[in-house]
Amino acid sequence: MPPASRALRWLVPALLLVAWLGLGGVVGPYAGKLGEVSTNDQSAFLPQSAESTKVLDAQDAFRDEQTIPAVVVWTSDDGSVSGEQRAAAAESLRSLADVPGVTGQASPVIPAEDGAALQGVVQLRSDLGEQLGETVDRIREAAADVPGAASHIAGPAATQADLSDAFAGIDSLLLLVALGVVLLILLLVYRSVLLPLVVITSSVLALSLASALVYQLAERDLVRVDGQVQGILSILVIGAATDYALLLAARYKEELSARADRDRLAAMRTAVRRSAGAIVASAATVGLGLLALLLSDLANTSALGPVGAIGIVCAVVSTMTFLPAVLALLGRAAYWPARPKAAAAGTRSDGVWGRVAAAVERAPRRIWAGTGVLLLVCAAFAPQLKSGGVPLSEIFVNDAPSVEAQEVLSEHYPGGSGNPAVIIADAGAAREVAGAATRTEGVSAAAPVTESGRPGGGQPKVVDGRVMIDATLADSADSDAAKETVQRLRENVHGVDGADALVGGYTAQQYDTQQTAQRDRVVITPVVLAIILVILALLLRSLLMPLLLVGTVALNYFATIGVAALVFQHLLGFTGTDASVPLYGFVFLVALGVDYNIFLMTRVREEALREGTRRGVLTGLTATGGVITSAGVVLAATFAALVVIPLAFLVQIAFIVAFGVLLDTLVVRSLLVPALVRDIGRVLWWPSALRHR
Repeated sequence: MPPASRALRWLVPALLLVAWLGLGGVVGPYAGKLGEVSTNDQSAFLPQSAESTKVLDAQDAFRDEQTIPAVVVWTSDDGSVSGEQRAAAAESLRSLADVPGVTGQASPVIPAEDGAALQGVVQLRSDLGEQLGETVDRIREAAADVPGAASHIAGPAATQADLSDAFAGIDSLLLLVALGVVLLILLLVYRSVLLPLVVITSSVLALSLASALVYQLAERDLVRVDGQVQGILSILVIGAATDYALLLAARYKEELSARADRDRLAAMRTAVRRSAGAIVASAATVGLGLLALLLSDLANTSALGPVGAIGIVCAVVSTMTFLPAVLALLGRAAYWPARPKAAAAGTRSDGVWGRVAAAVERAPRRIWAGTGVLLLVCAAFAPQLKSGGVPLSEIFVNDAPSVEAQEVLSEHYPGGSGNPAVIIADAGAAREVAGAATRTEGVSAAAPVTESGRPGGGQPKVVDGRVMIDATLADSADSDAAKETVQRLRENVHGVDGADALVGGYTAQQYDTQQTAQRDRVVITPVVLAIILVILALLLRSLLMPLLLVGTVALNYFATIGVAALVFQHLLGFTGTDASVPLYGFVFLVALGVDYNIFLMTRVREEALREGTRRGVLTGLTATGGVITSAGVVLAATFAALVVIPLAFLVQIAFIVAFGVLLDTLVVRSLLVPALVRDIGRVLWWPSALRHR
């Protein structure tokens, strides 16, 4: 080949590398800037059509500006509040008027019936953002001036401040932990210096590109981002991009070993051609599965759909462009010091995966029966996972000041103090609605909000012919008993003629969220399954094989949920999970679990064309066992990094996905699926022509 022609062959990978390095310089900073366009205001992520959301919108008309309450509670050191302490508490509340972020006049000091505590309510602007924590700290400092009393800050503002603290540093901490774990695993598994760095660079570029796109869309209010979505995006992109990179790198290594001419570019073209179908199909199952979340009525769940799908697309783009260019330019040096060696054609590895394949060959029926029984036993515990929501005391993994404050408040005041149920009704029926609310079992008191902005003690404030009534619940606002009270309250006030009453507030929001999450599972689950089945049918040109694969992945999901139920209740001490946890777990586990089956079965199909199905599955398992297991371990470790965010929701998701991926990688994909395919044989390819081989 003339020197000019040889030079031109290297031009494309060189240009791709330069283009990505230039792009990385532009989009790189965005990986740490998503926090600027994210919100941790949970009211922005309520069910769009729920009654409590309508109440939240209606409440704005009763306020001069949008506010969020902070409840200050004092407890006397000697068990009895003195007049001096009450005066000091009132003075500390008055002093807060000059604190930036505090709006309006604080409520009067309200003594507890047991005489051992005081409370007051301070309204804060709801648009404080990152300054909310500073404002709550200023309130905490002022409240500490009451002599002989301990002070605490409870209520929505304090909870919101603790949530902001939990997500603080998510851009850097979570990313560093995830990348550090991935790098360590790759160094240990591949014993190569350059390959892990190349793979990590590819993942970081994918995340940077995804973050830049999401940032631009969020800034224009086209997508919504909170700390939860932001954290999952980082983990998802790093994990997926690493998985795809490992598949391509392993195929490239095979081609380098098999080629006598040592042509790096030809080896890469073959590797890309033979792995592209599996990578694109894998990405499609995850991306489209995530887009199915758009069917959710929960805004934070539906927000994850397009954001996650953007991340998956960026992972594929980086893997199929940047990575081939770098690996082609490096050639065998990418795997140094464990460089690829030429292998004799047709040889099979006698390593661990060769032995696993041999075991499957000897006793396929015993293996699939044994693993199937194991998974069914684990799945039997799945109904024990309670997904009706979590109490406020379990939202944070670590001790949070707002949780401790709410517990103190509940000891001395009705359980719902600081988080009343809110009723919006026609002004002409205000008295009847307040009476119906007061007579509701589980309601301690109910009174219309007056012109002063506080309930009771004057004429109700009327806005556009409507009034707002605060109903204090007897039970803690996050308890199951309070949710049952909200249901009774709605029945009673809805029955008042001409009132057109709506019930909202914190407890109602939790109840509506729980009901919407249950509806989402019913709607979204079959859509995700249908998407995966269609993609598998198109990729494998079969109808029976996709049913087998999806069935095994679904069994893996239920087995994981069963184990999670036991771990959460008996080891981690969770009394329940967020209502969205089962849906998130299903989407991630089923879509990602199918990924590994795609990697395996595309190779099995390739081998079956030469050797037949029963031999092809063994060859495919031997050839892909190492790389798929590595990918599974990396993905599990990546999701496990979510535990650095001290929120129960993310800890639960981290366990479910990490454990489920390992179970799928080590049991379902390694033993159950190969044994079933080996035992059933070529009929699984129906109606493809492969069924005749």
